[in-house]
Amino acid sequence: MLVDAWNADNPDIQIRLQPIPAGQSSEEVLLAAIAAKTTPDICSNIWPGIVKDFVRAGAVLPLSKFADFDSLATSRFPDGTVERFGSADGHIYQIPWKTNPIMMLYNPKMFAEAGIETPPATYSEYLEAASRITADLDGDDQMDRWMGYRDIRPIWHQRRFDYYTFYVGASGGKTFFEDGELSLDTAASNIVFSFFRDLYEGGHFPLTTFQRNPVLSGTIATVFTGPWEVVWLKDNAPPEFEYEFAPLPRPDGMSESPYTFGDFKSIAIFSNTEHPEAAWKFVKYLVTREADLQLLEIGGQIPVRSGLLSDSLYVDFFDHNRKLRQFAEVAPYTRGVDAVSSLQELFDAVAQQFEAGSVYRVYEPEEATRRLVKRMRLIHDWGS
Repeated sequence: MLVDAWNADNPDIQIRLQPIPAGQSSEEVLLAAIAAKTTPDICSNIWPGIVKDFVRAGAVLPLSKFADFDSLATSRFPDGTVERFGSADGHIYQIPWKTNPIMMLYNPKMFAEAGIETPPATYSEYLEAASRITADLDGDDQMDRWMGYRDIRPIWHQRRFDYYTFYVGASGGKTFFEDGELSLDTAASNIVFSFFRDLYEGGHFPLTTFQRNPVLSGTIATVFTGPWEVVWLKDNAPPEFEYEFAPLPRPDGMSESPYTFGDFKSIAIFSNTEHPEAAWKFVKYLVTREADLQLLEIGGQIPVRSGLLSDSLYVDFFDHNRKLRQFAEVAPYTRGVDAVSSLQELFDAVAQQFEAGSVYRVYEPEEATRRLVKRMRLIHDWGS
């Protein structure tokens, strides 16, 4: 719709929309396109964690060199956003477009049947709820209802939605690096590894995959997910299906922590474009207030925009979309990933230790953290 509207109003700058070709991840597809010099002019599905590699390859334009970049940044971005998405050379190569805060979806009917009145707020409350909900329903000595589920394959991007999401919360909003140096909060890491270890050891998360959606089938009671789930369930859930969202459980003894992982996506202009000024004009159009309203209405995605909940343009939308409003309220407390090289390899290291320390319990959580820090430091030093 945005492209059609733009093309109708701008006959001299016509935009052709095309999906990113299929692949294991969009990052891998874009890296292959950079090598083959077949990148598009603009991409609006850029994972911020890959941008530094794009910069090193000379594949993206410094957007901060456009004369009106500063005025755009001031009018749209929340305080501190530009600095978090900046590059070491002082330039900005990406426009943070949307953030997808991770929260806990839960099935209130399953909770009520287990005698649970409120969603668990702490790790121990979550484990207690799990002990009531996880069950063998048909008496075959095999569990067939669980508290939750995660894809346990050692795939790097999966770990952003379990270990890393909970690490951000348990550490009070920290990421892996500070001022370009590895600064992993080992205490938070140990707690997170222990939490998931308890879930798998207790059988509350299954070591399996599902042929159909386990949320809709009533197979699992909770899932850690983003606002895209609201749109998907609206299109796919039966009318009688009930669900709610709550903040992620936090470590016991920790005061309320609003922080969570935000699966940010950015917009970038690739350096092979023959029309940089035209591309920049379209990028600015993609982040207007009106375009952000369509991002909410059609995509159910949360724009990276200051004053989102107080802006009169969005008040009616949030009044009629309570669940998405919950995500918008959390958005200021989201953390993305660090702007460092070899981030995919760093998350590969996370995936290996999550599998060994939590899922299959080969190591104690402290040893998993120790091995993780050692491996991450080696990767970072090699890639620097």
